[in-house]
Amino acid sequence: MNKTKIAKSLTAIVLGSVLASATAMADTTVTQDAKSAASTTGAKIDNSMKNASNYMGDSAVTAKVKSALVGNDAINSNDISVETSHGVVTLSGFVANQQQAEQAVATAGKVEGVKSVSDKLHVKENNKASVKTYASDTAITSEVKAKLLADDAVPSRKIKVETTDGIVQLSGDVENDQQSTRAESVSKAVEGVKSVKNDLKIVK
Repeated sequence: MNKTKIAKSLTAIVLGSVLASATAMADTTVTQDAKSAASTTGAKIDNSMKNASNYMGDSAVTAKVKSALVGNDAINSNDISVETSHGVVTLSGFVANQQQAEQAVATAGKVEGVKSVSDKLHVKENNKASVKTYASDTAITSEVKAKLLADDAVPSRKIKVETTDGIVQLSGDVENDQQSTRAESVSKAVEGVKSVKNDLKIVK
């Protein structure tokens, strides 16, 4: 075999090795990309399943709490509203007296799946005072939300507003101290607001 043939043979062997290596690397890259895509998709599915599970769990808890309240003869549950978010139950509406409010909270707290109970119940006291107060609080909440929405310096969509007996509670996220202070100032300026409890968190 002459030198020319030997050189050609060596060239063919080297090219074959390079092509084989390139193919192997390409296969590895495709496999890694596929694994990464599968992992990402799996994570999204897991998150969706968790969200659905939490929603179904909250709905089930709400149903159980309502059933427990109806089953308690010491409580008139007709005027009580129940909402659940991530295991936290909020009771709102009216009861005949403070004892019923405490009984309702205690009853709800014993239900399986309930992490805590937020008491937003109002006592009727056999007159229209509480109903009037509740209506006033609702109006104040609406007015505060409208004022925050109209203020460009405040991220109103991230702020939750609740009013109890004229006391406004602000919760949610803002970007800095200026936004927090501005939201509090706007809320205080609304007619009927006695004070503002600022529970806004600064998230940078």
